[in-house]
Amino acid sequence: MKQRTANRLALQSFELAFAVPQVIGHRTARMLAAGNAPSIADQREFLRMGSEKVEAFAEAWTAMSVQVFNANQQLMLAMLRSWWTPWIALPFPPWPTPRHTARAAQRRLQHAGMGLLAAAVAPVHKRAIANAKRLHRRR
Repeated sequence: MKQRTANRLALQSFELAFAVPQVIGHRTARMLAAGNAPSIADQREFLRMGSEKVEAFAEAWTAMSVQVFNANQQLMLAMLRSWWTPWIALPFPPWPTPRHTARAAQRRLQHAGMGLLAAAVAPVHKRAIANAKRLHRRR
């Protein structure tokens, strides 16, 4: 992933650090205020709270699976290319040195990890920010 992805992930993490405590505080206060007999609106909010977590988990899991699949394909293609490159008959070696290849592999793995984190955080971020905005409007 590019620097843009790392910046976006950092911004999403920063926003989550502020949105999540607001949502938890609002919902906890609502649960305490509802007591033993929650209203229909409270029951809907509590049901939504549970279903959103399941949906966000499923979306994050799916996005991470796709990201891992794509990263595995890219790493496999890079490995196959490195295996077949020495068989090209040229007067000088066209392939990079082993140190260069190790750095490229390290970069690919770092980018794959960053992409995996970005894929996991995106659905949770989307829902947490939307909840913080929605619950803030209701006050």
